[in-house]
Order: sequence, then C-alpha cells, then structure tokens
Amino acid sequence: MSNFVAPEIKKFIIWDYIVFAGLFLVCASIGVFFAIKERKKKTSKEFLVGGKQMSCGPIAFSLTSSFMSAVTVLGTPSEVYRYGASFVLFFLSYTFVIILTSELFLPVFYRSDITSTYEYLELRFNKNVRLAATVIYILQTILYTGIVVYAPSLALNQVTGFDLWGSVVATGVVCTFYCTTGGLKAVVWADAFQMVIMVLGFVTVLIRGTILNGGSTRIWEDAYEGSRLNIFDFDVDPLRRHTFWTIVIGGTFTWLGLYGVNQSTIQRCISCKSEKHAKMALYLNLLGLWIILVCAVFCGLVMYAHYKNCDPWTADFISAPDQLMPYFVMDIFSSMPGVPGLFVACAFSGTLSTVAASINALATVTFEDLVRKCFPNLSEKTSTWTSKGLCILYGVLCTSMAGAASLMGGVVQAALSIHGMCGGPMLGLFTLGIIFPCVNWKGAIGGFLTGITLAFWVGIGSFIYPAQPVKTIPLELSTLNCTLANSTALPTTAAPITAADRPLLADTWYSLSYLYFSTIGCLGCIISGLLISFVTGPAKGEDIRPVLIKPVCNFFCFWSDRLKTLMWCGVRHDSQDEDFEKNLPAVIADTTGTEDTLKNNVSKENASQLPGYNPEEKSYTNMSKESRL
Repeated sequence: MSNFVAPEIKKFIIWDYIVFAGLFLVCASIGVFFAIKERKKKTSKEFLVGGKQMSCGPIAFSLTSSFMSAVTVLGTPSEVYRYGASFVLFFLSYTFVIILTSELFLPVFYRSDITSTYEYLELRFNKNVRLAATVIYILQTILYTGIVVYAPSLALNQVTGFDLWGSVVATGVVCTFYCTTGGLKAVVWADAFQMVIMVLGFVTVLIRGTILNGGSTRIWEDAYEGSRLNIFDFDVDPLRRHTFWTIVIGGTFTWLGLYGVNQSTIQRCISCKSEKHAKMALYLNLLGLWIILVCAVFCGLVMYAHYKNCDPWTADFISAPDQLMPYFVMDIFSSMPGVPGLFVACAFSGTLSTVAASINALATVTFEDLVRKCFPNLSEKTSTWTSKGLCILYGVLCTSMAGAASLMGGVVQAALSIHGMCGGPMLGLFTLGIIFPCVNWKGAIGGFLTGITLAFWVGIGSFIYPAQPVKTIPLELSTLNCTLANSTALPTTAAPITAADRPLLADTWYSLSYLYFSTIGCLGCIISGLLISFVTGPAKGEDIRPVLIKPVCNFFCFWSDRLKTLMWCGVRHDSQDEDFEKNLPAVIADTTGTEDTLKNNVSKENASQLPGYNPEEKSYTNMSKESRL
C-alpha cells in the first residue's frame, strides 16, 4: 500500500488548556452553586426533578444540548464528509418526533404526575411490565452513555496527545461529580451554557474553514462535484444505509424511542411547572436541533472541500473516521492559539450534558422503580443520599462501558443502533398502553419481548456480519495530492468475502439499514402485543383510568360521536376534547360512580377548582401531591 507523509499538526498549547479548563470551571461552578443554594430543601424530588417548577427556556436548551452530544459534534461532520449531505433529512425526522412527543406522549405522562416514565406501565398494566422496561432502559442508557464518554476522549487523544483511556476515566469522573453535586437544576442550567459553547464552536469552525477554502460558493461547487449534495435518494431498498426513506421513517422511529418515551427527556419535561411550558420547551428544542444539525452538516461539507484531494483517513493520517473533525480543527487553527481548545470544549460540552442527564435519569429510574419499591418508608434524607449514591454508581458503570464503545465502529451508527435495538421495543410498549385500550398485560409483556428479540437479532447479526460494501460504501475519496513517502505501490484490495463465508440471512435480514432497527422492534412489539391480547382476552376499558389513554381516535373519527365512543373500547372519555381535559381529574378521583355522576361533578363554573388545572394557562400544572393517581 502507498505510504503518505502526514502534515505536521500542532498539539495543544497553554491557551488551549486555559479555554478548555474554563469550560469545566464554569460547569462545576454551576453545580456547586445549586448545591449550596438548594441545600435546605434538598429532598429526593428536588434533586431528581428540580421540584417540578422549571420554566420552558432552560429545559429547551438542556434537551438540545443533551441529545446533540459529542456523537453529533464528532460523528455527523464525518458522516457528511464520507457519505454526503443526505444526513440533513433528519430535520424531517426531528419535526415528526417533537410533534408526536408533545401531542401524544407528553400529555399522558404529565397529567399522570409521575416521576419515572415506567410508573406509567405499572398503572396501565402491572409491576412485571414496569420491571422489564426498567431493566432494558438501564441497559440501553449505560451502553449509549459509554459511547458518549468515549467520543470526546477520542478527540482529546487526537488533538492533545492525552492517553485515550486516561481521558475516558477523567471524563467519567468529572461528569459524575458534576451530576452528583447539583442535581437536575444544575444539569439543566449547565446545559444551557454548554449549548452556547457547542454552537460557538461550530460557527468558529465554519467561518475559518469557509475563508480558507475560497468562500461558500466554492465549497458548494466542490460538494456538488464530489456528489455530496445528492440528498433526495428515493430508493426504497431497505438495505441501503441512508436514503430518504431510511432517514425519515427509520430516523423518526429511532428518535421517537429516544425522545417520546425516554426517561431523560420526559423527566425534564415533567419538571416544568405546567404542561404548556413542557410543550413550549419541546418546540423550542426543535429549533435548537435544527440549528445544530445544519451546523454539523455544513462543517462536513467544508471539511470535504478542504480535503477533497488528500483524504487523511484513506492516507492513514488518522486511525478512525471519527477523528476527522478534530484533525481538521487542529489543521486549520494551527496558527490561532486557544481556538482548538474551544472546539474540544464544544465536544466536551455535549458529553457533560448528555452524561449528566443520563446518570440523573438512571438514578431516578432505579430509585423510583426499584429502591422505593423495596424500601417504601425511607426518610427524605436517606432518599436523597441514596439518589446521590446511585449517581456515583452509574457514573462508574457508564465510564466502564466506554471501553466497549471503542469496538463498535463509527460513533453515530453505534449510538443510533443501540437506541434502535432498545428504544424501538420500548416505544412499541408505551404505544400499546397509550393508544390501544384493548391491550392487556400479557399482550404488553409478550409484545415487548418479541420486539426486543427481533431488534437484537437483526442488530447483533449486522454487527457480526456487516453489510456488503456495495450497500454502505462511502463516496469517492482522493489521496491525489498527498505527499508520498518511500513506496509508490498501488493500494491492495482485501479479498472479498465469499457467499460460503456468510449465512443465508447475512445479505438480507442482517444487512438492513441500522436506522430500521427501531422500526422493526416497535412494529414487532405492537403487532404481537395486539395479537396476544386478543387471544388471551382484551382488557376491559371500564377498568382503565382515562388519564392513561390518549384518545387519538377523536382526530380520525371527529364526524361521529358514536364511532368515537366505540373506538374508546369502554374507556370513559368525554365526547369533546375540551370537556375531556376538564373532567380528567374528577374522573380519576371517582371511578366508582356512574357516567352521569362523573359528568355532573364537573362543569365550567367549578373547573377552576379542579386539582392541577389552571384556567388562566388552559393547561395542567404540577401539584404538591405525590401522584394524582
């Protein structure tokens, strides 16, 4: 193979370390500030969900910062550089996901006044369903957080020469300290600061890269000539890695599993002081998702224009595609002290926010779903210290999982694959509970196990038997202008894998796009759950509290009250959406009365006295009670 001489890339200097250390000091200060400020009212609920009195602004920033993590900062520009700008189609996926989350899932969770989303599963089905979902969520989040810890450590290793695994340990220790110190309020407000740092880092790279490569027009021309702008590929082949359909359909299922029913998202939404604020936070967060996505995609195009004639990955200047972005930053900012430190701070900001949110969510789920179930009479002081101990425990576990992340390939594909394999069946389980009143607990647990089996079958199979290069091969990358060293031999091509080396399913089932893992798990869960429920006897709607079911059939059957009532399967909803919202608390409070009694208990005159309903905002607000249910 040809040998190339890598251009000399400078390492960190003192100004870079100062900028990078500044980020940590600010974030740590926020954690310490809230630890001191809230020390007198640090109940477990204050620590885990901020007292449920947060406003929409910081929550929106927090959501964007957490889910646009170092995986996005490092992985998305590399994806665009290698595969083209079709990644920008995720803006459609994000839009569908936020609409469905805010209008379908959030109202049910918020009005139930729960702390852990898995409390819903016990209220709707039983304890066994709740326990199964909790275990899978813990597994999913530890795996994902391991990748998020590994990604910025990879960047630090590339641009500073730090020991990779030393960076992993240091990152885990910092994030665990930061989360344990301040609780959810510290996480949320630090995320808002980190969101600013992420955008600033991207914009700085975009401006410098655009100037060095002849302006935006020239970059656009280079991207077009390099086939990087072939965005709308309507090929329906599910084996293709990225097409319009895989990104919009598969991406929506993947991110809906991540957003719509994920504890980390819902925990911050239900910490808002009203349902209206929670919805506003989600829609503001959508704007943030768009901004970060566009910045990342354009960074990938600028990076391609810079290296179009000398690809550092093909030339072996770097050891992995995810090192492209930090390598590019150190290349273009070699003469500007401090700016590389800003980029690493950008990547590290995503990590701090994501890992802190994940650890906080893991601690919440474990405490509410496991510890409190076993020890229901814990004092507030003991509960708070138990929650902090769980944060430390999960910090250690997530850091340990970073070692496995190094074996999973590209960080974007690895992260979304994990979300698909675990999040898809979870999405299907909650969808069964919220949309289908006829589903019983047997259908729920059977469907969930079926979805998990299908998703892990295809996911693990694709990891062992990767798809043939013809379906996933990157776009053309050139080393024409790289400096040769010694040898001028042509690159050798690895021997192709013969059909005999691969099982029958390797080129079909195992070669599905990784974005379809979630779709398979979700649909498998829903279909099998419905079938099992009908075979074992559908649930009786009269026994299900209306707050646990979202009457989506109202939207499709708006012309017929009789048809809507039939579709409710016996669940006692009101005939009009507005009345349904106002009657909701009364229905829960008195499930033994007749339908006429329930309707007469509530009227417009006394709606203002209903617990949890604020007529001024026309929205539900969090109450001081432990649970409306």
